[in-house]
Amino acid sequence: MLRRLVSALLTLLVVAVGLAALVTRPATGSAPARADFVVMVGVAGLRWDDVDPQTTPTLWEMAGRGAIGSLSVRSARRPTCPVDGWLTLGAGNYAAWDGAPVPASCRRPDVTVERPDRIGAKLPDQETVVLHNQEKQPWGAVPGALAESVRCTVAVGPGAAVAAARPFGRVDRYAPTLPEDPRRLLGYCRLSIVDLGTVAGEDPAVRAAAARRADAALARVLAARPARSLVLVAGISDTDRTSRLHVAVADGPGWDGGWLTSPTTGREGYLQLVDLAPTALAALGRPMPERLFLGRAATAVPGRPADLATAIAQPFDADREARAQKHVADWFFVLLAGAQVLLAVAVLPLLRRARRHAGPGGPPPVPATVVAVVELLLIAAALAVPAALVADAVPWWRGTHAGWYFAGVTAVLLVTATAAVRFAPGHGRTLGPMGAVAGLAALVVGADVLTGARLQLNGVTGYSALQGGRYAGVGTVGLGVFVAGALLSAGWLAQRVRRTWRPAVVVLVGVLAVVIVGSPYLGADPVGAVALTAGVSVAAAMSSGGWLTIARVTWATLAVLAVTVGFAVVDLRRPVEERGALGRFLGAIGDGTSGLTVHRSGAANLDALVGSPLTVLAVTGAVLVWFALLQPWGGLKRLFGIYPAMRAAMAGIAVAVLIAGVLGGAALNAAGAAVALTVPMAALAALRVLDHATDRTQPPGAEQPAAPAADPSTSPASSGPSASSASPVSPASSGPSGSAASSASSGPSGSSAAGAPAGGSAGGRGAVRTGTVPAPTGTVPA
Repeated sequence: MLRRLVSALLTLLVVAVGLAALVTRPATGSAPARADFVVMVGVAGLRWDDVDPQTTPTLWEMAGRGAIGSLSVRSARRPTCPVDGWLTLGAGNYAAWDGAPVPASCRRPDVTVERPDRIGAKLPDQETVVLHNQEKQPWGAVPGALAESVRCTVAVGPGAAVAAARPFGRVDRYAPTLPEDPRRLLGYCRLSIVDLGTVAGEDPAVRAAAARRADAALARVLAARPARSLVLVAGISDTDRTSRLHVAVADGPGWDGGWLTSPTTGREGYLQLVDLAPTALAALGRPMPERLFLGRAATAVPGRPADLATAIAQPFDADREARAQKHVADWFFVLLAGAQVLLAVAVLPLLRRARRHAGPGGPPPVPATVVAVVELLLIAAALAVPAALVADAVPWWRGTHAGWYFAGVTAVLLVTATAAVRFAPGHGRTLGPMGAVAGLAALVVGADVLTGARLQLNGVTGYSALQGGRYAGVGTVGLGVFVAGALLSAGWLAQRVRRTWRPAVVVLVGVLAVVIVGSPYLGADPVGAVALTAGVSVAAAMSSGGWLTIARVTWATLAVLAVTVGFAVVDLRRPVEERGALGRFLGAIGDGTSGLTVHRSGAANLDALVGSPLTVLAVTGAVLVWFALLQPWGGLKRLFGIYPAMRAAMAGIAVAVLIAGVLGGAALNAAGAAVALTVPMAALAALRVLDHATDRTQPPGAEQPAAPAADPSTSPASSGPSASSASPVSPASSGPSGSAASSASSGPSGSSAAGAPAGGSAGGRGAVRTGTVPAPTGTVPA
């Protein structure tokens, strides 16, 4: 009854703290004042390095008095060419003009604009484009949704016509070029969209000339803007296959200074292209087409430096970091996957020869130097991702050879961390390196999340603002590393306490991890929190020994369901624009659009499964565990028998990362990140356990009998063959007796030698000890 009561209380604790983590995040910015008119100005390809007082004086002055930010121009096709950017602007959702692949440079949009009268226009291809986005794209975008949300729209230029066209192709008011005095045109409708051309190429002179022309046209727009109007200037798209962050400026009532942000990013100074349409409707006081828009209205938050040059330097630096991250991250994970595969192959022969034999028939032991080197390599492999995360604290992307700078910084951090683990107290114990590595990894990711996840944004092991998937909180790689580090640390701590208290230790550590992952203040990943809750529940149920019984499965399932329901209820009570992934999915079920969500998740899982090097890591780790470590000669079963809390932790890791990957659309990416930490540590611990598989411990209070003093004159050694019968040699060191000792230690109770106090350091190779009574299973300290 007491054990059942403890399980119930632990379940309630997980539920209560998980719900406490879901306190609604306060608004990061106040809603701006309403505007009578909104003018949306788009310049394809415009970046912050194109803006300066000499080349773009009008935009510079506008940015000084308005709110600024970095614009992610993600659309349904990558990279986003100008026609896709304009279409996404008008849809308020990720849209694409067609399904053609993007060449090296974006071609001029082949948009036909017909003028049946001298007032409006018509796009004859619009209906085909709408069908393409409805049937071939997973986002459910409806081009023209923005125009359908207002009574009248003005479009200037072909790009603006694409954004302002209604789903059947009609543009209410159209002008092919901006008039010299656009005052009357901009006052005709409450919403105007203006195309000021394109800034393309990498030649500074060419870009400066294009930016200067756009700035001159912008000056005419600002001079003719209606009273009480909001003007939004955006670098609407990329111009080639190189994705970049672009300019976003808002100038109008309530937008005086500050950083632009939106609920879709949750990050000050960042917003998405799909946020511009909701921002315009919110400023005009028009209702949102919630089922059609994926973006949310932007706001302005304080905190921007007073000096405009200093303020603009921040989004410019973010663009440079995001561009460098994209290239460096590709080869980093490829090298990491290759290194871990080679290390797994190198560990296999060591596992087969690690177990010492008492008799003369076994293979010779592996030299201690080789074992020590392999152990250091395993530790370094497990710490590679945390070291790369910390490396982003150094501005390596500002150098000429950014990749080499990153490699140098990461190598220094990796050597330092490996040395810290090697010389940490308790390193000689079987679980010493595993506990140190797991704790260090969890500490690195947790500290980054607690301080705003600044290392993960545009970080090599984090997420990129160019991808448009996540801008704040814990990313997929960070989640995998954090789950593995937290649960391994929980298992290591639980193994050091009495059996009855182990579930409590696992739950306490797990609850803290769930709060960090799931809280909207911190990790902002409710799906990851639900997955981690499942892993914690499984680990707590198995931590005291034994496998999953019906009662344990029931309690674990109840805990997961309770936390999931709690997340759903609290998330659904939030405003629509503040809901997380779980709340949006349940809302989609309510309005009948959940099929699109499932389709998007399936497509994201397929892309992540096929195109990520982390898939190779996950598969390689699973193969090494199943075909090597879990074999009778692999040592992992013996490790699990001696340390049941570690078996529980690894089972919980597998459950958590698989659930997080499937539900989060990341496939095996989270599992690959967890494998990069867990499998090297499991191999190291298995090597140490096998090294002591034939050790024997003495029963408590037993003493080794002293050998009788030998008389040189009557020593049996001088009598030839009779010497061996009188020699006081331990039975464990003789041939037949050694075999018996080996087989005795291979059963469930024979696991006592790996790390028992009488056995000394688990990593050493001292003399074989004698005795017949092994320590009870599960009571050996780590």
